[in-house]
Amino acid sequence: MGLYQNRIVVKVGTSTLTNDMGQNDLRAFDRLACVLSDLQNMGYEIILVSSGAIAVGANKLQMKTRPNSMRLKQAAAAVGQCSIMNLYGKFFHDYDKKIAQILLNAEDIETEEKKENLTNTFDALLELGVIPIVNENDSVSYTEIESEDRLFGDNDMLSAVVAVLCRARRLVILSDIDGFYDSDPRLHPDAKLIERVDTIDEYTLSLAGGAGSRRGTGGMKTKLQAAKLATAQGIDTNITNGKDPSALYELVNGGKAGTLFAGKHP
Repeated sequence: MGLYQNRIVVKVGTSTLTNDMGQNDLRAFDRLACVLSDLQNMGYEIILVSSGAIAVGANKLQMKTRPNSMRLKQAAAAVGQCSIMNLYGKFFHDYDKKIAQILLNAEDIETEEKKENLTNTFDALLELGVIPIVNENDSVSYTEIESEDRLFGDNDMLSAVVAVLCRARRLVILSDIDGFYDSDPRLHPDAKLIERVDTIDEYTLSLAGGAGSRRGTGGMKTKLQAAKLATAQGIDTNITNGKDPSALYELVNGGKAGTLFAGKHP
């Protein structure tokens, strides 16, 4: 079965949805909703994979710092999932769009019958003009939050799994930096952006370094692992800066933004 040429999965991380103080960045929600709504108006089918439930929940609960214990993380996620969907609901409503929530656990992907049902649900929502918003079910699943050996790792890998499941043509991972560099630009001012990667090998992975933003769970390494999974199925994958989601217009028009990991086509 081929890929849907007009189907795009967009992943947005906690670092994009919150500001430097760790509070909700309402302009970021608004800009993202505007661009994704506009792309749907241009004939694209959009699936949004969104992190941020724990951070948004911690804000709602007025926690001074990100919770450390599992029970508080899961409580924050439960509160945050409601809050984040309320925010998305408000901003997408402003652009006259319908949204749906899909919360996943690892076993939803690993069980063939559940996987088929999930694929059918995505297809039905997209046919109805709905923008599905996906997250791992953090309030009952600990895999994203805690586990070392995990299917999703964080929502970078989840977005790649969703892109493969839905046979999307493109996966766009919105990060807190402009793309994939030959060294960490936060530590090395002379770091160079790599615009295109055709093969993700051990050397490429070695350039990825460690963890990412202090507000999110994923670093560049998890983004490369996600890109490796998606590109193996022929899905072009881009990593670009989430603070400027209008870069998505460039990508759908064949332009450049951030780093392209080229899908392997048979």
